[in-house]
Formats: sequence, structure tokens, C-alpha cells
Amino acid sequence: MSITKESELIGMKEISEVVGTTLKLMREYAKVGMSTKELDEYGGYILKSYGAKSAPYETYGFPGYTCISINEEAAHGIPSEKKVLKEGDLINIDVSAELNGFWSDNGGSFVLGKDVHNHQPLVDASKNILHKAIGQIKGGVKIADIGYLIETEAKKSGFKVIKNLAGHGVGRSLHEEPDNILNYRVRTNRERFKKNTTVAIETFISTNSTIAVELNDGWTLVGNKGGYVTQHEQTILVTDKHPVVLTESNGIWD
Repeated sequence: MSITKESELIGMKEISEVVGTTLKLMREYAKVGMSTKELDEYGGYILKSYGAKSAPYETYGFPGYTCISINEEAAHGIPSEKKVLKEGDLINIDVSAELNGFWSDNGGSFVLGKDVHNHQPLVDASKNILHKAIGQIKGGVKIADIGYLIETEAKKSGFKVIKNLAGHGVGRSLHEEPDNILNYRVRTNRERFKKNTTVAIETFISTNSTIAVELNDGWTLVGNKGGYVTQHEQTILVTDKHPVVLTESNGIWD
């Protein structure tokens, strides 16, 4: 959305603080032996305590308050009592919600407990690349150039990017224009970031795959060539200088 008055900025800051805090608390709450359903219920409780509504549930009828993807799952993992967290699991939590007509979105991947499967390099690459990409965004910058930066940095780290998942505009709904903030450069895309708009920037960094494919449950995405995928996401306000990270309360860069 385009921020045109102070009340809109306040609304976006409030909901961004909520989803950021929810993500941080869920990450801290996750323990070995806990089901992803229990972790999701905790996230839903936090959102409700703020008066916020789960965006995937409200918008798409998603069967959970948050998306929790484990190990080979790339995105949109369904919380389940049958999925029990184990030491060294690669976990991604994506939290998006609505409050007072404003929507915000954030996510992050992390290793639970000891990194027994050596997932941390992939997590760090995703985190660091997002930080670098957001640092380059301001009004007038080509969206395709940020995609080029993300893919180039992923290759430098020995990884790939998922090409059919993207960042997007956010604000008055969960997904708005621009809806094509991809993790690679599309040369024909001449669209530029606009000052005073709110967008969700997200990295999808992978070990093997370049395309996410949907499982039979109609939600869960996995890589087309297997392996693992990490995602980190922040909602930002684009300015003519350094962007304002609205969801920084998630602490994914701490």
C-alpha cells in the first residue's frame, strides 16, 4: 500500500509489531518433542491477545494460524499434532495477520537445538542475503535489480533460489502490487520500488531446488529437486533513503 497519512503509518507499525513479536515468541517457545500444532496454537493465542486475526486463515481458509514448515517443506506447512519437533530440525515459521484493517507479514527459518544436520549455513545465507537486499531498497530502485542481488549472493554461498515464490506488496490486504518481488532478475520487469509504499521482502534460498511444488494436501510446498529451503521475510516501508523495517521486533537479525 501507499502510505499517505500518519494514521496509516501508525496502523502498519502496530500490526507489524504484532506479527514480529509473535514470530519471535514462537521461535523461543519451540521445543524438542512439541507438535507443530501446539506451536501454532501458541502463535494463535498471541495474535488473539493483540486483537489481530491470522491472515492465511482469514484470507485463504488455511488450516492453522501460522505456516510452520519442517525440514524438506519449503513453505505453507500445515500445523499438525502428528508433526513432532526433533533436535536439529530446520523450522520455518511464517506469521502474517490483520489488525484494524492493516496487514503485515514476516517469517524466519532456524535450527532447533543442536545443528546436527548442518543446516545453519543455509539459514545464515538466507538471513544475511535478506539484510543485504533490504539495505539496497529505496524509491526508484528496480525490483529486478534486487532479485539479481539475491540470486548472485545465493550462488556465492553455494546455494540456489526458489524462482516461483516471491515477496509482495502488503498493507490493506495480505498480497498487493507489486506481487513479483522475485529472488532472481527478470530482465523484462522494469517496475521500480516506490517511496512511501509498504512491501514484504522475502528470500527463498535452497540447496537443490529452483521451483516449489505443491503436495497433495493442497498447501504444503516442497522443492522440485528435493533438498532444503530457508526463508526470511520482513515488511518494510520504502523511503528515499534507507528503508524502515516495520517487523524488526521479530529479532531475526539479532
